[in-house]
Amino acid sequence: MRVWKKCFALFVLFSSSIAYSHSMEKIQHTYVLVHGMTGGGWDWKLIDNLLSEDGHEVYRPTLTGLGERMHLGHPDIDLSTHILDIVNLIKFEQLENIVLVGHSYGGMVISGVMNELPEKIQYAFFLDALVPDHGMSAVDVGARNIRFTRKDDLVYPPWLDNKQTFPRDLPHPAKTLTEKVAFNNKSAQALPATYINFTPESLIKRERSTNSSWQRAEKRGWVVKTFDSDHNPHRSNPEALKKLLTTF
Repeated sequence: MRVWKKCFALFVLFSSSIAYSHSMEKIQHTYVLVHGMTGGGWDWKLIDNLLSEDGHEVYRPTLTGLGERMHLGHPDIDLSTHILDIVNLIKFEQLENIVLVGHSYGGMVISGVMNELPEKIQYAFFLDALVPDHGMSAVDVGARNIRFTRKDDLVYPPWLDNKQTFPRDLPHPAKTLTEKVAFNNKSAQALPATYINFTPESLIKRERSTNSSWQRAEKRGWVVKTFDSDHNPHRSNPEALKKLLTTF
């Protein structure tokens, strides 16, 4: 009987060890989440929490002049500034094998980051994002379709609400929308990526025929998906968006 009990205990211990080993084999990633125009890292806290709960490492930096970094705003902030925000984060945190995520205007930023540091990037997600070719600005890609007023060095899109309590969207540095991005690095162009268009199913056909970012993504051979959502599912449907970000 003692021998049987000892064998059973060893079996339980061995089985537990295997189960623990399998759990440790679960793939975990390093995500760098780049927010869109007027936003900030604060807006991606829910996604950060969901990914972190699954054991992923998550960074959600705020671009210069926005969010909690609004006090650093100045007239010379341009696209290069925002690209360097992310490039320097990657360098100083010594990040490797990154899943780089850009939302909306963030597609311009991550395109520049891909061009600078392709060797650090495992995969890229363009979430309802601008997809530029080399030498294109946000205005060239499609930001001209957004109606906003400009005052001094800032643009004011219609969704801003200065009566809303913090955290909130803020006026966006104007030069970031007119500076042209570099995307001529062959290694960057070869990186795998997914483009996800947030649109109702009834509008997919029209969106595909008119959206130049979608068309460029298809031309590059990227994975293209649609998601029935508003432009900000990180607020309205974070669980579903998290699932999309972990499928590649």
